Amino acid sequence: MNLPWIDFQGILQMMVTWFLTNGLHILITVILMLIALKIAKMIGKRLLALFQKNRDDEFKKRAETLSSIIQIILSITILVIGTIIVLSELGIEIGPILATAGIFGLAIGFGAQNLVQDVISGFFLLLEDQVRVGDVIQVADKGGLVEKVGLRMIILRDLSGNVHFIRNGKVDVVTNMTKDYSRYVFEIGVAYRENVDEVIGVIKEVDEELRTDPEFKDDILEPIEILGLDKFADSAVIIKARNKTKPIKQWGVGREFNKRLKKAFDARDIEIPFPHMTLYAGQDKEGQASPLRLKMQDETFRESEIKNQT
Repeated sequence: MNLPWIDFQGILQMMVTWFLTNGLHILITVILMLIALKIAKMIGKRLLALFQKNRDDEFKKRAETLSSIIQIILSITILVIGTIIVLSELGIEIGPILATAGIFGLAIGFGAQNLVQDVISGFFLLLEDQVRVGDVIQVADKGGLVEKVGLRMIILRDLSGNVHFIRNGKVDVVTNMTKDYSRYVFEIGVAYRENVDEVIGVIKEVDEELRTDPEFKDDILEPIEILGLDKFADSAVIIKARNKTKPIKQWGVGREFNKRLKKAFDARDIEIPFPHMTLYAGQDKEGQASPLRLKMQDETFRESEIKNQT
């Protein structure tokens, strides 16, 4: 069917002209956006590798945490700029859109206060270097290894393998057990009859032995600090001490120290008491106590007695 009032040639020419001008600009913009996103990802990885080179573990953990945030910020910036350029090439006025976006963003801010609170809290968590990937922390009644830190939440994995997702807005107090260095506190109980100075000497010997062990010497930063006889418990005197280790190494060092200390105490016949009870029969007003009769019997006698009763 012939439609003489439609100028197909003119329409085709307009399309070709638009593609060679605005369309080509949009295509180039999209290609540049994709290239920029790839470059941003590469920059994040290169910076992470550069920061981690010949640095200590604490610096590496901070670099790993910040690199992911930097990649996200760069990606969002590139996408926003590219979208604005594409809209302008399509002939769409940017001013009214930005104004509408501002009003819409304000409305979202009022409606999603928790999200805004999470983002702001997450920003300051990262800015103040409170938490890094690889730290062991306790927050919001949950504890574990930090697997990811973002602007919205912290992801923890505890010792049992459970994963906890904690909103940054719920974070009031963070207990970081592996920042810069760690400590393991010992409360060593020995019997009242033991010589405290002798026990302290054994503790120092075990610590020196552990610090010269090739497997543990790099993890221990200082000799053990003996705080002294801390308290008199029901069945033991408690000697408190602590050591200083590299971050997250305190539990492994502490368990090995306890094992070696138990062996050293056994070799020197130093008693590690267990809870026990003293029986008191009571006294009358004249200070006389009624006799306390104890009967001991072996299992064979008890079995024969049961048979006789039956």
